Amino acid sequence: MERMDGLDVVACERCPELCASRSRIVNGVGPADADLLFVGEAPGANEDEQGEPFVGRSGDVLDETLREVGLDRADVRITNCVRCRPPDNRDPHVEERENCREYLDHEIDAVDPEVVVTLGKVPAEHLLGRDVAVTGEAGEVYDVAIEGTPQRVLVCVHPAATLYDPSQKETFASTLEKAAEFTDGESGQKRLGDF
Repeated sequence: MERMDGLDVVACERCPELCASRSRIVNGVGPADADLLFVGEAPGANEDEQGEPFVGRSGDVLDETLREVGLDRADVRITNCVRCRPPDNRDPHVEERENCREYLDHEIDAVDPEVVVTLGKVPAEHLLGRDVAVTGEAGEVYDVAIEGTPQRVLVCVHPAATLYDPSQKETFASTLEKAAEFTDGESGQKRLGDF
């Protein structure tokens, strides 16, 4: 049984292994009309426990870097490719990502952000549909069709990469600076022009 309430998945049993390992479905958080939509791979232990994406150490890095580039977590939307925690924090399998793809596509389509920022290799490859060398492509923007609608996807390293490899801090920060450029009044002006 699968059910959604707005942008939230309230019931899903498509992935038996994930259903067994989760304590809850972790939906996206943030404004339903955010200019920036960040997409991670799947909830970890902290996210599963608290019911919100990016609340552990990676979330701290994301929050701090957002502030450094003049953004606030409350102004962006954050979600994942897969909404249930994989066992032992493993990467979600391709089949699991595909099972959850409809939910992600619906969320992207409904939010209609100025840019989708992929946090790490898994979401970048999932949305771009190809192999991605994240460290080499970080900061690159690609145009893709999601649900038949053109979307911009900005490739970014995962915030955790900065914890394991401090040389990635600059790459992460410069990519978020680029993301912030999509919020500098451009979106409001464009939307006003639609009326």
